[in-house]
Amino acid sequence: MAPAVSARGRKAQKVTKKFVINASQPVNDKIFDLSAFEKFLHDRIKVEGRVGNLGDKIVISQSGEGKIEVVAHIPFSGRYLKYLTKKYLKKQQLRDWLRVVSTSKGVYELRFYNVVNEEGDEEEE
Repeated sequence: MAPAVSARGRKAQKVTKKFVINASQPVNDKIFDLSAFEKFLHDRIKVEGRVGNLGDKIVISQSGEGKIEVVAHIPFSGRYLKYLTKKYLKKQQLRDWLRVVSTSKGVYELRFYNVVNEEGDEEEE
């Protein structure tokens, strides 16, 4: 009787999660190619341990100005999306200038590092 309950519980588990990656700042500065990033996610996201197995379980689309929307109909981690974003930034050699920040639940934003000019400190020494 216990296996029937777990099988039924698993069938009833309809999870839909929506994640947004906001890259509008680097896209406006023309250093980030949004369509190439979307293709990277299509090629790299693993479903059930296999790459290229998205099917209709995960939908990746561009939404609005510089935003990518990932809708997952299976259990999916936002940390995994952040990991893949960082991997893409490293591949494009943008990791030194951009960072991935979670602004709210399910929303990630690409921001430039805050570089503070410390010329005033050097002149005093």
